[in-house]
Amino acid sequence: MALIRTPRRQVEAGSRLRFAGTAAALLLAATVAGCGGQSVSLPGEQSGAAPGGDSIEKALAEAPTAAPNLIPAGTTMAKIKEKGALTVGGTETAALFSLRDPMTGKLSGFDATLSQLLAKYIIGKPETKLVQVTAQTRELLLQNQTVDAVFATYTITPARAEKISFAGPYYSSGTSLLVKKDRSDIKQVTDLAGKSVATQSNSTAATTLTKLVPNAKVLLLSSNDECVQAVRQGRAEAYAIDEAILVGNVARNPELKVVGNPFTTEPYGIGLPPGDAQFKAFVNDWLRSIFASGLWERVWKLTVGTAVEGAAPTPPQPGSVAGS
Repeated sequence: MALIRTPRRQVEAGSRLRFAGTAAALLLAATVAGCGGQSVSLPGEQSGAAPGGDSIEKALAEAPTAAPNLIPAGTTMAKIKEKGALTVGGTETAALFSLRDPMTGKLSGFDATLSQLLAKYIIGKPETKLVQVTAQTRELLLQNQTVDAVFATYTITPARAEKISFAGPYYSSGTSLLVKKDRSDIKQVTDLAGKSVATQSNSTAATTLTKLVPNAKVLLLSSNDECVQAVRQGRAEAYAIDEAILVGNVARNPELKVVGNPFTTEPYGIGLPPGDAQFKAFVNDWLRSIFASGLWERVWKLTVGTAVEGAAPTPPQPGSVAGS
């Protein structure tokens, strides 16, 4: 599995982040500065188009729909199909993964598009309804079935799998650090000793920081945006979370940078309500199908791949990590 590295650093698959220093990034930085940090789409995300002529719209149009025999009456899939939309727990502020365009209201990004593909597979159209979640609310909303699935850079762990079910993994990232661009004293996790570091409550990063740098001053906040603002405002000297999320933050906040190499492995899963083995098997089979057909790779190139040069990583196998 390829892990995204920091800007100008090679990834495992031989790719390099390309948004820093490009004309598109300069334009993006100017746009962000002009709108006071308001969420905007990354290069290529506004229209969902790629230089080769592919687009999110084309990928969705060509995506498969499940055969009727795969959706028996009375199953979760049948209930979703009957209501006409997949209720997705997610976010609208995560660049590269799930970001709402303030002009069109549309969601773009890797997680957002995958959820639309699953909706089309079940319903016949990419119809989703977003319910915003945080690291603290994801399990509860799945347990009470407020949402059908959670697509939210959601790391699979055995502890979480005791509360809900996971399909996947479908991607892998790793915890890294976000700091102000003019800082040079923080380059790796051990440099956080005695320093203030923000992360999201109930995230895997919160536990990791306690283990690796017990004397760091950890500031637990509710959301990604709050953690970014804490660094921008100087309330925290760093922000620790999945590097895939941090890369998107840098694209929206050019005064920040990602430093060091990831110091954990974070396999992302699709959160599902607990105890529904049939729905989990259905979603895992769907994941295997989009891996095999190349659809997953197309979506990656149109979203995360707009910030990473080179070939898409090899997707992980569903059920390959503890808790999946």
